[in-house]
Amino acid sequence: MSDTVHDTFVIVRTYPAPPERVFAAFADAAKRRRWYADGGHAANESYDLDFREGGLERSVSRMGENTPFPGVAMVSENRHQDILPGRRIVLAQTMMIGERRISAAQITIEIAPLGEATTLTLTHQAAFFAGADGPEMRKGGWNALLDRLGQAVAH
Repeated sequence: MSDTVHDTFVIVRTYPAPPERVFAAFADAAKRRRWYADGGHAANESYDLDFREGGLERSVSRMGENTPFPGVAMVSENRHQDILPGRRIVLAQTMMIGERRISAAQITIEIAPLGEATTLTLTHQAAFFAGADGPEMRKGGWNALLDRLGQAVAH
């Protein structure tokens, strides 16, 4: 019996902002850090973004007291596989809790104009390993992140 769970989910959001502003929230390190790495259930210790094809985004956070692993480091690494400015970002992501890899994923972010607004479609395809947070928690995490993205691009 395999201890790997495979899952795909899609989240679609509409933001009252032009596609250029939504794309910039991914491409600009300071903007991305605010909605992606800072806040949430963990205290961010470091964040780096090299936004180019082949570039690495790395976030290290310390899990909070109200989590199953208080004080343990969580590392998220995203390697940019494809970038079509203003339209698409494809990431290969790994996540670790402590020294244990918990998942590997491909994440595709598609950005499309909708009148004066933007539709964002996030497709998350992942393998979750033993002890991982699992698909439902990851989807909930992305929903929370996309809520914060919405707040970031509204201003």
